[in-house]
Amino acid sequence: MTETCKDALGDTWEVYKDNGGDWRWRRTARNGNIVGAASEGYANKSDCIANAQRNGMSCTPS
Repeated sequence: MTETCKDALGDTWEVYKDNGGDWRWRRTARNGNIVGAASEGYANKSDCIANAQRNGMSCTPS
């Protein structure tokens, strides 16, 4: 399950479950390069989103 959104800069933010069942986030720039990602998995989706917001996510994935 992957949820995405685009911020004002045009970067895409993804919140997804990894193979181990943990929630992670990833930020992809307009040119397709991954410019940020969660360094750890989170058991709760809300914790993952909160970490992404601390790292600059200003949109809401859906």
